[in-house]
Amino acid sequence: MDEAKLNDFMGKLVSDMGGAAMLANMILGEELGLYRAMADSRFISPEALAAKTGCNARLLREWLSAHAASGYMEHLDGQFRLPEEQAQALAIEDSPVYVAGGAVVVSALFHDKDKLLAAMRGDGALAWGDHHPCMFSGTERFFRPGYRAHLVAEWLPALDGVVEKLQAGAKVADVGCGHGASTVIMAQAYPASQFFGFDYHQPSVATATQRAEEAGVTGNVHFAQASAKTYPGNDYDLICYFDCLHDMGDPVGAAQHAFESLKDNGSVLLVEPFANDRLDQNITPVGRLFYAASTFICTPNSLSQEVGLGLGAQAGEARLRKVFSEAGFSQFRRAAETPFNLILEARK
Repeated sequence: MDEAKLNDFMGKLVSDMGGAAMLANMILGEELGLYRAMADSRFISPEALAAKTGCNARLLREWLSAHAASGYMEHLDGQFRLPEEQAQALAIEDSPVYVAGGAVVVSALFHDKDKLLAAMRGDGALAWGDHHPCMFSGTERFFRPGYRAHLVAEWLPALDGVVEKLQAGAKVADVGCGHGASTVIMAQAYPASQFFGFDYHQPSVATATQRAEEAGVTGNVHFAQASAKTYPGNDYDLICYFDCLHDMGDPVGAAQHAFESLKDNGSVLLVEPFANDRLDQNITPVGRLFYAASTFICTPNSLSQEVGLGLGAQAGEARLRKVFSEAGFSQFRRAAETPFNLILEARK
């Protein structure tokens, strides 16, 4: 045994355990409004933060100290500061790098541990709707900042001729829409177009409808419960899948339905987690996060459905291209990318 190698691994393991504990502390800070109370990036004492937020000063000192030890905050003479850069990720919800609200996705993995034990010992199936409720709200809040930052400004313009259609008035399907974050963002940007969000999870459809009402876009947004192979309509200019196709049991069948539902000159916008085509190319922090999440979420959901292809969150462009080729599409290309997403376009 290589003792140095063991010591290096133990250091990594302790760091990971500390990171997991910090995520729990992050969820506390987000829900209690502690980060928002420190968003001005000024030094503050635990007692002053307690007066500002109505929280226990002694527990706040421990919470703040954990952040200082983790490099999340600065510490000086008993006072703590959330730097501007960290505030972008932890306190400012409109920031494109805001992650604090989505951290509850990780808590759902622990809530659902016993369900995954049963899946591992059985057929591998755990349906999306059977997760802890914080999975659904956390997923919305995890993806929404990226959609706000990139969808209208970069991803849609990267598609051939799509923006012009949306400006003139297009018909769009958002398949697997979840809580409707992507649907609402597009509807706000293109009021002349009609957007139809479909999801098989009825509670998510209800929340999406509420989000549309809150955003004032009920005139051009419509949500309904339907699967990726049964939603109605055969005259769409654009069909979108945002971080969901790999979760489906039969992605080829879903793509075939899209092929049949598009106009002849229509397009598919496929947004998927960033991945290269081989495991050894995905040994990265992003790949690590997505493989770990896929073990609990994406792959078990696919295995719970008919076909159960089990693409997983790190499917990669080549496998996704094969899905759309088998569905009948003749054109497939990478239109854009971010560190977290592949943005792919398919056409007939």
